Amino acid sequence: MRRLSPWLLAGLLITVIAEPGSARAGEELVDGIAAQVGNQIVLVSEVLAKVADTEHRMVEAGAPQSEIYKLRADGLERMIEQKIIENEVQRLELRASDAEIDQVISALASENNITLAQLADSVQSQGMTMEEYRAEIRSKVEQRKVMTQALQPKVNIEEQELRDLYVARFADQPTGGMQVHLRHILITVEPGREISIACDETEAAAARIRDGEPFEVVASEVSAVSPESGGDIGWVHADSLARWMSDLVKDLKPGEVSQISRQPFGCNILKLVERKQYEPITFEQARPSLEQALYAQKIEAEYTTWMDELRKHTYIKRRGYFADAASFDLETDSEDSEVGKSLFQ
Repeated sequence: MRRLSPWLLAGLLITVIAEPGSARAGEELVDGIAAQVGNQIVLVSEVLAKVADTEHRMVEAGAPQSEIYKLRADGLERMIEQKIIENEVQRLELRASDAEIDQVISALASENNITLAQLADSVQSQGMTMEEYRAEIRSKVEQRKVMTQALQPKVNIEEQELRDLYVARFADQPTGGMQVHLRHILITVEPGREISIACDETEAAAARIRDGEPFEVVASEVSAVSPESGGDIGWVHADSLARWMSDLVKDLKPGEVSQISRQPFGCNILKLVERKQYEPITFEQARPSLEQALYAQKIEAEYTTWMDELRKHTYIKRRGYFADAASFDLETDSEDSEVGKSLFQ
């Protein structure tokens, strides 16, 4: 995404909006329009809600105000893109049906080895209703439909590209040895926090697993590593494991969970899913993953070009100070900027 001046955030401010954790008595959010995109609007409250969790963590970590401003501005730009795609969904009549949403949710539960009831419990434990969750899934399905129709015909993968990528990825692969399939829970040490806090949270996660909750469900809620896939990090050759990981899993049997490992970057739990002999990956075996990687790379490039073109042909009006953002033309992150003071104090 294009780099935004931190002062673009001013377009979100209709009245004084207190920073998380620093609200003064009597301050309250008065909602308003952050931006108009075609015939749709983005509300201030929607933008602030979208970035709320990240903003809260950044505030707790002592991030400078300029970073908070950029976070909110980026949040607005992501929502503008979402509205543009929604316009395309409507124009191309690519709405997702309830049956499609049901199918995606069932697949997600199956991939994470949990029941639909467990998935619903996980969703609700994160403060989201199933209706809200289904709306998010619907948005992603419709976005994929639009991108498939608009971008897939433009992507062409050459055989030589696949072979070059195979060499780059697998030329140095081992010729034998053992490999392990792992799931990983990592709770990181945030700036300004003691590692003991991360380890206390990791111990709480370990207790849930000991009490019978599936490892992948807990990982999906707390892990910084692959939460979308239940902490699954796939197959890893034993010789490529970090020493601390190797020590944790060497005596585990498939299905067993390790003790907590305290490292400088955070606290960890590993689950050994399976262990087997490593066999070198041939080009034909690697082809599907290579095609997927190249496709993702090319589709991302096409998406950027496509979105830029849609922006040019879509009426976009940022409200409030966003209307004057171009005249500020500020690239500084300084919190002492006179313009910044005038906007945010």
